[in-house]
Amino acid sequence: MEIISKISKGSRMDQIYIPKNRHGFGIGDYVIIKPIETPREIEKPYFYNVKEIEPIKIKIIEELFAIIEKNINNYNNIIITGSFLEKGFTFNDIDVIIVSEKKQNSEVVKKLIEQFTGITAHIIVLENKTLITGLSIDPLYQIMLSKCISKSRLIYKIEPKIEYKLLDINLLKSKIMFDNFDLLDGDEKYYLTRNMITINLFLKKKKLDKGNIDKEIINLFELENISKVKKNMLNKKGFLKRYKAVYEETFNLIMGSINAAK
Repeated sequence: MEIISKISKGSRMDQIYIPKNRHGFGIGDYVIIKPIETPREIEKPYFYNVKEIEPIKIKIIEELFAIIEKNINNYNNIIITGSFLEKGFTFNDIDVIIVSEKKQNSEVVKKLIEQFTGITAHIIVLENKTLITGLSIDPLYQIMLSKCISKSRLIYKIEPKIEYKLLDINLLKSKIMFDNFDLLDGDEKYYLTRNMITINLFLKKKKLDKGNIDKEIINLFELENISKVKKNMLNKKGFLKRYKAVYEETFNLIMGSINAAK
């Protein structure tokens, strides 16, 4: 039996009060008095477009923050993003951004997180300036932070800039859909489609978040719901016809930005 009590200040000697109704602690018994660890105060994280999340995931995030705080010095913020924040337990990894002005050994943290959670961890260490630049020129950064949980508040004033070379390279990733449709699974098709639509909406200066992008995919490809893509339940001919039209439109938007910049 253990009894936890608090030291009280006495007039001549400090003392510890324990209840009379106890088992195994008789008057005259010798006992050991030792300090216990003070429970660490858990700061409430900041939620961005995360409407609901399972309690077990919150516990994992809190422990993840604690692991990073213990092993990383001089960081500015910790941001959790990616499929881990989606409803359910179909995620394959945990995406973590550590904002720090100094180089950090992320491998140590990666191993500790994976030991604790049993889930693959992707750790990205970014300087604050790099993150702001990425949010300004790369729509994929905007998507990444459109739904996230962070240790500290996110306050970024973003001025969008069109970097056509970067957008052109990113759009090329989606081109493999044409020649590899039958080889790709549903998640891969969703990723390539989302990548293309994200760039398209960015060029049109529309708001970027996962909800808007999924709605755009449903509307453009005339789908009942987004799971039609993720579950690989697509009509190849009809889908590729619309995909080609959107791809060409997006490419022309990039080329138009090049001409406008000249």
